[in-house]
Amino acid sequence: MGKVSRRLLARWLAATAMVSTGAAAQDAPQPTQLEEIIVSAQRRSERLQDVPVTVTAFSAEEIELARLRQIDDIATRTPGLNFDAFPASQPRITIRGIGSSDRGAAGDPSSAVFLDEVYLGRPAAVAFDAFDVSRIEVLKGPQGTLYGRNVVGGAINVVTNRPELDGTDAAAEATVGNYGRLEAAGFLNLPLVEGKWAARASGAWRTHDGYVRNSFTGGRVEDQDTRSGRLHLYGEPSEAFRVLLTLDGTRDRADGPAQHVLDLDPTDPRSALWTVDRGRKRTAGSTEGYQDRDTWGVRGQLDWDLPFATLTYLGSYRDLDYHTAYDFDGGNPTTNRVGISGGNDEAGDFSSHELRLGSLPGSDVQWVAGLYNFNSNTDRLDTLVIDMGRPATEVYTQAAELTSYAAFGDVTLPLGEQFSLIGGLRYSRDEKDYRVSNTAGTAVLRGAGRFDVTTSDTYGAWTWRGGGQYRLDRDHQLYAMVSRGFKSGGFQDTPSSAADAADGFEPEFATQYEVGQKSSFLDGSLVWNNTVYVMKYSDLQTRRTLPNLSVVTDNAGKATIKGYETYLSWRPFAGGRLTASYGYTDATFDEFEPEPGVDYSGNRISRTPRHKVVLSPSYEASLPDGHSLLFAADYRYESLIFDDNANEGPERRPPTHFVDARIVFTDGSGRWTASLWGKNLTNEVTRTFQAVFLGANFGAYNPPRTFGATLGWRL
Repeated sequence: MGKVSRRLLARWLAATAMVSTGAAAQDAPQPTQLEEIIVSAQRRSERLQDVPVTVTAFSAEEIELARLRQIDDIATRTPGLNFDAFPASQPRITIRGIGSSDRGAAGDPSSAVFLDEVYLGRPAAVAFDAFDVSRIEVLKGPQGTLYGRNVVGGAINVVTNRPELDGTDAAAEATVGNYGRLEAAGFLNLPLVEGKWAARASGAWRTHDGYVRNSFTGGRVEDQDTRSGRLHLYGEPSEAFRVLLTLDGTRDRADGPAQHVLDLDPTDPRSALWTVDRGRKRTAGSTEGYQDRDTWGVRGQLDWDLPFATLTYLGSYRDLDYHTAYDFDGGNPTTNRVGISGGNDEAGDFSSHELRLGSLPGSDVQWVAGLYNFNSNTDRLDTLVIDMGRPATEVYTQAAELTSYAAFGDVTLPLGEQFSLIGGLRYSRDEKDYRVSNTAGTAVLRGAGRFDVTTSDTYGAWTWRGGGQYRLDRDHQLYAMVSRGFKSGGFQDTPSSAADAADGFEPEFATQYEVGQKSSFLDGSLVWNNTVYVMKYSDLQTRRTLPNLSVVTDNAGKATIKGYETYLSWRPFAGGRLTASYGYTDATFDEFEPEPGVDYSGNRISRTPRHKVVLSPSYEASLPDGHSLLFAADYRYESLIFDDNANEGPERRPPTHFVDARIVFTDGSGRWTASLWGKNLTNEVTRTFQAVFLGANFGAYNPPRTFGATLGWRL
């Protein structure tokens, strides 16, 4: 790390000298400054350029103009962040090579999503609309000394707009597009008691026809019908006391997913059962399936300014009702000799309580300390049906209860005007009770025998972070940080025996060493940030398929993840802007023997591209009468991805190139906007999910080219 630090410092000093020399030589006025993004990555409001951690942040304007509506939209534009899912309503998020495929009732995500600081503890609960959102922050690396629920890989923080006390505000937009797309969204901000209370309501409805035609049923799949709403009530009864109450909900209805037989395994005689079908536009499943999700939550936050600190209570409750059914093989009796189908049914609720003290804004020493509690109850049903002329059904019933406690603290201590020491500590304790049975099906397909097992375990760990920040001046800083994260163990969702059901998997740990630099040049018209990191990952939880077709989670041993990320944003002239980012991720196993005689040491961790590039040029032209016209595009490249830790066979995704673009007209008053937009304009085709099963590789594809027009209005 010493050599890396010296190289980084030398490169930064060289760049500073070069840019400063260029700036001094300019006689023309400087270009328009870049807007400053305020983030709360350290549980306090700070300029993004002042935060001594790697954060990718998307402002409200960028979210709106680029039509960033869901988590997958954020993932495509963030180096180090990857997203996939099967089905699409159960997302799998990977940050810097750390993610989880475990959707069982007793499992946890390795990289998590927070909605207004509330942890969304189940994959299917990651459902919201990004309309009327203040910003989205992607924090990379272990988190825990600042945020309630500990995660190993990283966190995505979605921050919605709060009510404004000083005036009425409103906005609305409507969209039409191909595949029968119809969308509407709007918000209304109303002061209720002048200077004291205000309410803000927002809602969105988004629908489109299916991207894929089912040639067997005659219908379409991969459609959308999503309705989301949110209501905030905010008050300041006194100068020192603030109240924020929130109610939100999302309702999803969709068919699909569209599955395909992508490849055959010539070494497996069962490959003769299948017919390859790689057509992106069509599937031939026996049924169209469904993906239905209803989730809602309430949140309450109280802030009380004391003479020495702010006391905050944050409480939440969320409810999830989720049902999905799918044709896994994507065929029917005329194409495939065996039919594979399945589904998931999940009902759950989770609540959290957090009590924390934080330093007042402007304090010389910035600190936060708190207590945290998270509780969840999850009932889940996993169904697998194999039809060889006579259906055989296997059903796993799961019930899990989690109670998690934590105490945490974090402090930034200045030593002089330029250097600060940073340290944080957390203790986490998770208690899990679990019951799993496979007694409901008509057959036991995996030869596991009938069982009904009840078990429990407790997991605890200390995690921490420590480092330093050196500010040359307001525009330049260097930082170094070491942080350790922990994810508790759990139990199998589809165990192969009663013994496996009772014997779960152990916690995983990650320790990250990171050195970074953040700089602004040319009077704030150019921002250039760089970071280098090494992550030591131990006992990582991985999924694999056993010869008897059971899918189990194991602890894989050790891995090392090394990477470099750079971000540049530049306004070279009035109206012009270029944003570029690049991430290099080398994520490989040091030790991993999934079974005797099989060694994956040296293999790459699945679902992690080595290279990822995002380029976003734009130009805004000024027109008469104050009107403007914006031209913008986004180009994204990802290198080869292995979807299986074996790094062999067909489970891989070739490099991909995606292009989005938009033209936005804004009238002189700033109240009306009209945009033409397109996504995946080159109609790139890639696999978003794939898995080898019974001699074939089954999978799904990304959405095709979409385009449309949006009309927006603001009060």
